[in-house]
Amino acid sequence: MREQRGLTADDMARVLCYSRMKISRIENGHNRPNLVEIMKILDHLGVTGEKYQQLVQIAREGAERGWWDEYGDAMGRRQRMYADIESDAKTIREYNQFTIPGLLQTPDFIRCMIELAKAEGKINFHPEHMLNARLHRQSHVLGPKGPRYEVIIDEVVIRRPSVPPQVMSDQLQSLIEKALKHPRVTIHILPVQVDFAPRQLPKSAFSLYTFPDPDDPPIAVDDTMISDVVHIDQREVMRYTQGYEHLLQVSLSGAATISLLTEAAEDLKKKIGLSA
Repeated sequence: MREQRGLTADDMARVLCYSRMKISRIENGHNRPNLVEIMKILDHLGVTGEKYQQLVQIAREGAERGWWDEYGDAMGRRQRMYADIESDAKTIREYNQFTIPGLLQTPDFIRCMIELAKAEGKINFHPEHMLNARLHRQSHVLGPKGPRYEVIIDEVVIRRPSVPPQVMSDQLQSLIEKALKHPRVTIHILPVQVDFAPRQLPKSAFSLYTFPDPDDPPIAVDDTMISDVVHIDQREVMRYTQGYEHLLQVSLSGAATISLLTEAAEDLKKKIGLSA
């Protein structure tokens, strides 16, 4: 396919920011590329449409099986993709203005999210598989050999919960414990009353990933309402990275974040007590 487009291995190495040796090992079958690498190669070869989808599916089926393959699409196709990317990540940075990030959700919070999804219409996953798979993702990312994980959560998520008060109270307490005790987890709150000029707030949640292999460039994943868009073009990734850095600059410090979460949890406990 590369030769059909008149490209040399050196051309591919330069465009993809890979070493010449890595391209050679991939083409000779000595190095098994991951799904992100496959998508990047196809993108630069100009493969689109049905052919692109077929080759990605072949790559997925032929790749080394991960724990997520045992669940298949029953865990949700979108979550399956995240599990695949997270398995190789060195660092994960995430911004979310809609909900608590999945990697930090408590089991009860996950169950509430599943019920909300069911209420919106037909779901394309098995509820228990979705729950168990998300907990499995957490055990990997938050485990002793997991990546460094930093997250920015919009204060609106904390102040306007979409789950029952007790569930949200427990969720906030879980966030506080992870922020205080987990050596590789950093949580920041983006306050509502903050001057965000001269930029606009991101229009969707997104995640940034880096990988241990220097030949694997960083990627960004845009979490939209109906799909997840993987960005491998480094100019696009840089825009997301710059946006994240600006969010970080105007977010609360770690200590201030814990204070806000503690205050919000106490407010919820009072409401629960009043309604009891």
